[in-house]
Order: sequence, then C-alpha cells, then structure tokens
Amino acid sequence: MSGTTSDVRWLSAEQQRHWRAFRDGVALLFDQLGHDLERCAGLSVHEYEVMVRLSEVPDRVLRMSQLAADLAYSRSRLTHTIARMEAAGLVRRVACESDARGVNCMLTEAGWQALVAAAPGHVESVRERLVDVLSDDELAALGTAMAKVVASVRGDEH
Repeated sequence: MSGTTSDVRWLSAEQQRHWRAFRDGVALLFDQLGHDLERCAGLSVHEYEVMVRLSEVPDRVLRMSQLAADLAYSRSRLTHTIARMEAAGLVRRVACESDARGVNCMLTEAGWQALVAAAPGHVESVRERLVDVLSDDELAALGTAMAKVVASVRGDEH
C-alpha cells in the first residue's frame, strides 16, 4: 500500500458498482442469516459455524488455534464465542493431549443436538436468500471467485 494518492489505482465506475454490490450484499445477507438463526434456533452465526466445523472432524474436537484459523476469526473473538457456548453447554474446552500448552474445543452432545435442530432452518435460509436467488452458473462463479479471494488473503495463491 502506498501513502500518496498519485499511486492509487482507483476503481472504475463499473468496478465501484460491483464492489458496493458485493459489500452491501454480504453485509445484508449475513445480517439476515444471523437474524434467522437467532429467531429460529437461538444461535448466532458465529456459534453455528463453530458447531458446524466441530461436527465435521473426528471426535468433534479441534484445537482452538485451528478452529480460529478455519473460521477466519481472531483468537479473541473465538475465545468470547466459545465462552458463551461453553456456558450454554454446547462446547467444552479440554487440554490438548499432544501439547500441554494447547487447548482443544469439543462439541458436546447438547451442542450436536442444537446443531441438528438448527441446520434445516439455516439451510432453508441460505437457500432462500442466496442459492435460489442465483443461477447454478452464478453460484459457481461466486464460489470460485471467493475461493480465490480466500487464497489470496491467506497467502496461498500459488
């Protein structure tokens, strides 16, 4: 990044329209998905995503640092989210057996049941608000484009 405006590669009018449509669409979509999850399941989007990630790994256990990286959350955000979830009985923090300094997060049976109960409504919300709004080609292009963005931001763009 440069400090002078003469070096800035300003967006064209078309690029600006696309950027703003993307930014507004993402903000509105996640706001609505969060509202739907809260109303139907009493969960935040962050809590739901934590439970999804834990449900997809063996023994429903992940190291906290790996969970934060997988979700693109700061460790602080994840710690606060896990503290709320732990108080609700959805997850448990446990010592990492392979590294005494590490902490794992484990999805409890109550967390699993909450996820199973929330998933159908969340999937319907995602369908209604994104998947069914786009054609199959548009959804594929969106997924491909965002995978490139993720790889670039994470530094894996090779």
